[in-house]
This record gives sequence, C-alpha cells and structure tokens, in this order.
Amino acid sequence: MTFLTVLILFFIVGAWGLETWVGKLNIQSLGQPIPAAFKHAVDAQKYARSQEYTRKNSTVSFFSNFVNVTAIVMCLFFGIFNTFNEWASALFSGAILQGLAFLGIVSLASMLLSLPFSIYTTFVIEEEFGFNRTTPALFIADRVKGILLSIIIGAPLAAGVIWFFQIFPNMGWLIAWGFATAFLFAVQYVAPIWIMPLFNTFTPLEDGELRQAIEEFALKTGFNLSGIYIIDGSKRSNKANAFFTGFGKQKRIALFDTLVNSMTTEEIVGVLAHEIGHCKLNHIKRMFATSIATTGLTFFCLSLVLGYQPLYAAFHVEHMTIAVGMVLFNFLYTPLSLVLTIFAAHQSRKYEFEADAFAAKTTKAPCELSRALIKLSVNSLSNLTPHPAYVFLHYSHPPVVDRIEALETITVE
Repeated sequence: MTFLTVLILFFIVGAWGLETWVGKLNIQSLGQPIPAAFKHAVDAQKYARSQEYTRKNSTVSFFSNFVNVTAIVMCLFFGIFNTFNEWASALFSGAILQGLAFLGIVSLASMLLSLPFSIYTTFVIEEEFGFNRTTPALFIADRVKGILLSIIIGAPLAAGVIWFFQIFPNMGWLIAWGFATAFLFAVQYVAPIWIMPLFNTFTPLEDGELRQAIEEFALKTGFNLSGIYIIDGSKRSNKANAFFTGFGKQKRIALFDTLVNSMTTEEIVGVLAHEIGHCKLNHIKRMFATSIATTGLTFFCLSLVLGYQPLYAAFHVEHMTIAVGMVLFNFLYTPLSLVLTIFAAHQSRKYEFEADAFAAKTTKAPCELSRALIKLSVNSLSNLTPHPAYVFLHYSHPPVVDRIEALETITVE
C-alpha cells in the first residue's frame, strides 16, 4: 500500500466520518423544545412528527453514505475502475468514445447504488408522512428522462473536456474551462424553455388578484418578467416551493400549485419578493461567477494530476486515460472540494438574509414573509432545531428560526 493510497483512503473515510459525526450531532439537537416563533403554529404532536421525519431521513442518509464509501474503498483496493476501463475499451475504439463509455459506466453504477435509497425515501418515508404523490410510472419516467438528458447534455460536455485535455496538454484546462462556462450559459438559457417542461407542466397564471399583485410588485421594484407560471409540483409531492428560471429577458416565476393553494396572496408576494431580491442584489450573478471560478480551479487542479501515474496505480488502473483521471481526481480533490462547498454554503446563507431584508423593506410587510416561512417549514416538517455544525456543513439557507428572528429586527419605514 503506497502513501498515496493511504492518503486517498484517509480523505474518503475522513469525509465520511465527518459527515457521520455531524449527522449524529444533528439528531441529538432534536431534543430541544419548540422554538418560540413556532409555538403558535406547531403543537407537541406535529413537532414530534417533524423530529421523527428528520430522524428517518438521517438514517437513510447514513446508510446511503456508508454504501457509497464502502463502494469507493472497494474500488480503491480491488481495481474496479480498471475493470470499468477495460469494458469501455472493449466496447469502443478512440479515446473520446472510450472515455464517454467509462464515464457512463461509472455514472450507471453510482445511480444503481443510490436507486434503492431513492425508492425507499420516496415510497416509504415520504408516503408515511403524507408527502408522496409520485407514482411508480412517474418515478421510472423521471429516471429515464434524467438518463437521456445526461446523454444529450452531459456527453457533449464531457467529450469536449476530454478532447481539449487530449489535444492541448498544457493549456487544455484553460480551454476546457472556457468551453464549460459557455456550455453552462447555454443550458441556463434553454432550461426553462426546453428542459424543465420535460418534467413538469408550466401553465400561465390566470388574471386575478395574485397575478396583479405579483406584476405590481415587479413593476415597483423594476424587475422585468417574461412570464408567471403555475407548475404542477403536486403530482410528485405535497411540499410547496417557488423559484425563478432563466436569465436576461427569459426570467420566469414558477409557483408550485401546492404553494398557491396553501398561502395568501400577501404571503406569496413575500416569498417572491425574496426571490426577486436575489436578482436585484446580484446574488445570482455572484454565485454564478463563484461557480465559474470554482470550475476553473477544478480544471487547473485536474491538469496537475492527469498524467500522475501513482494516482492510477493507487486504484490499480493499468492504462492512464483522461476520463479515468477525471474520476480518480475527485477523490484526491475531496478536502479542497469540502472547503469550497462550505464557503459557497456560507455565502448562500448570507445572501438569504439579505434577500429576506430586501423582501421585508420592499413589501413593507416582513410579517407576511415570516408567516410564509413558518407555513413552508411546518407543512414540510422541517427540522426546526438543526445543530450549528450541521448547518455549517450542509445548509445553503439559514435555519428558519434564525431567518424569522432577523426579520423581526428589520425596521420598515
């Protein structure tokens, strides 16, 4: 066993150990009493139910992570990636096709490992707690569409990256970075038009009180909309949501039908004011810029190890290829990836507070957003008392109790 093998094993098991420890702290944190902001909205029975929901999902997450780390360790010691590479070489000739085949095999294996947990979560846990509306046929259709999209969208991106690294050994990372950035821009543009409608039906919001209130708020804040749509989220889950898609002149508001059916007009406008705040405060552009910078750093680091033979030897891979190197690099990149993920989550939580403040000040009704956040949390059985370490490691949004407390301190003129 080489030093590099020990180092990679330490990264893999260490990341899993950190995740397991933080998850345990989060479960222990469930013993706290009902937060004051929720005492009027949650009784003891409902609160206990939300805690049980968190416990069961955490248990599934633990076993899922355990299976994944076990599979990776097996790949490290038994040369499974070498076997996958040999299969890819037997199927196709040419570095790009072989590389795509290898990445496809790895992706398929990963999907098969996670599939039992997805099925259990959807049809057992979500069903038990009254959220699931996904039928087996819809579940299968979603997976098939996901695979097809991975082939249609992911394969050209991966092929381009492989080709650039192959043709330009020294500057391939820089060209691949530019290619990936342009590709991401294109996907952002076409997603609301061609991709999202494959999974959900987008129906224009009819004229009425809600549409008028949304349009008036958008006009007041100088936010241009290309459309307001109702999305049939209820065909999969009872949980509510709202989001923006697209950029430039293609910005759309998508409201889950479950959201429209469970909230007042003022509460919905409060939620959308928060989302508009992200745009007006340039959060989306900043996060996209951060993502681009992270991609560039990742490609640069990848370029440093693609030709490093000991990395392949650590996984018992006999033939060095770009596609195999891309997969193996992920395990060596684990510590830096964790740091970047934590940083991005920290920035995201900061932006959420700022968007809340924007919504409170522009609607002049912070209480409406607070009520909406309480409803969303109660209806989705959210964990109201997450452990700070778990929040630090995982949460892209601040705990809802912290958001409500922050809203209460905002002075509206």
